Amino acid sequence: MKYLVGIDNGGTFSKVAIFDENGKQYSSFSVPTKVISPRPGYAQRDMTQLWESNVNAIRHAISESGIDAKDIAAVSLSGHGKGLYLLGKNREPAYYGIMSTDTRAWRYVKEWYENGTNQKVYQKTMQEILACQPVSLLAWLRDYEPEALNNTKFIFSVKDFVRYMLTGEAYGEYTDFSGGNLINLVTGEYDLELLKLFDLEMIFDKLPPLRQSSDICGYVTEEAAICTGLPEGIPVAAGMFDVDACGIASGLLDEDKMCMIAGTWSINEFITKQPVINGTVALNSMFCIPGYYLVEESSPTSAGNMEWFIRNMMDAKESYQKANTWVESIEPQDSNVLFLPFLNGSNEDPLAKGSFIGLTAYHTKKHMLRAIYEGVVFSHLTHVKKLLQNREKPESIFLSGGAANSDVWVQIFADVMQTEIAVIKDKELGAQGAAMAAGIAAGIYRDYQDAGDKTISISKVVKPRLSYKSIYEEKYARYRAVVDALNPIWSQFEN
Repeated sequence: MKYLVGIDNGGTFSKVAIFDENGKQYSSFSVPTKVISPRPGYAQRDMTQLWESNVNAIRHAISESGIDAKDIAAVSLSGHGKGLYLLGKNREPAYYGIMSTDTRAWRYVKEWYENGTNQKVYQKTMQEILACQPVSLLAWLRDYEPEALNNTKFIFSVKDFVRYMLTGEAYGEYTDFSGGNLINLVTGEYDLELLKLFDLEMIFDKLPPLRQSSDICGYVTEEAAICTGLPEGIPVAAGMFDVDACGIASGLLDEDKMCMIAGTWSINEFITKQPVINGTVALNSMFCIPGYYLVEESSPTSAGNMEWFIRNMMDAKESYQKANTWVESIEPQDSNVLFLPFLNGSNEDPLAKGSFIGLTAYHTKKHMLRAIYEGVVFSHLTHVKKLLQNREKPESIFLSGGAANSDVWVQIFADVMQTEIAVIKDKELGAQGAAMAAGIAAGIYRDYQDAGDKTISISKVVKPRLSYKSIYEEKYARYRAVVDALNPIWSQFEN
């Protein structure tokens, strides 16, 4: 039996999981992300510390797996998309790593939409411009940290940086870079004219060579092997954007499927052989299966809001199970409290803020938590409605991420969507998707279909309850009315 290592650096944890060829997870170890926020809207991390966290997670995952490290065949990576990680000319980090929840560059996006740059960009990239994308952050660095940009040798995503530390070789990868407005989706390559639209032509030579997700991008070096415990010389596959990784590990293998990932980000997606360019969806990018595009609606509005509530509003002794019990104790028709899940950003306005609406002296933490669960699902529904303008409603939606571990939350998803929800067997799906790419690189799997057939399983299927349909339709209508009413005034909340 050979084993595969998946490394997943998201917005909350650096995670490493080890799987066998059949997708059985032998171990998983996570190290919390240490976020540096010197000002509102900033979300960054120390890149040296990030590598140390990955080393720690790899060593512990190997130790806890009980396997012989010599039987590890390959490794690959997934990571949060957007954001920015710069490697300096001295092969040291050139700046802090910037995460996908960072909104410091929102003014650039506003200007590009006001002067029509977004329309010219869309013709090449087929996606909207976001404040957390590399192009926006690079424009901010150009104006506020020019020395860091001048010192940059390579522009990376988070997983590219970790892969570089494992191999000493610099590559970019299509799923991440095409999701960051850095690739012309018509040609499938970098485009100097595209960069000129952002006044970023100076970064063209800092973009690393591009590879597909399952391509080998180097081998574990002696130095990396010593510090991580990985076998020296095993192949390291390029890896992928974590939404691709969770999607592929959830069975997103053909055009009939639709996936939702409810983690820090609300990810809602399907794949197609033709990008959707009618303006109804925000993002098209290149999928990890060559020849397919990922059609994505996403925002940092999902289960991270619940994490904030538990961390700040509940006692340490009160577990996630207690939170689920609280929510289950209140029927949706018995509380009119609404929550806008915008603590980490929004799918409405870059300056939108998390908000409770309708609180009275009668309400308790239980009502607030119920509102958070529902508000997160309403944000997902806003995205899903846009996707469904371009395809048939699926018989079931595959759900993964932290919210999928809560039976009561999954039922709310099913009742609000009025669609069957299939929950993927509980394991680290971002790492599993990366491990599938590693297995292809190592010759263990023929392709992603072969990998999926051998590794993917559904743990449960939750049916929607028709009796809740009108209740949630009314609540969602109120949610939309509040969001629409507040959208014109978020500019007053810059700080």
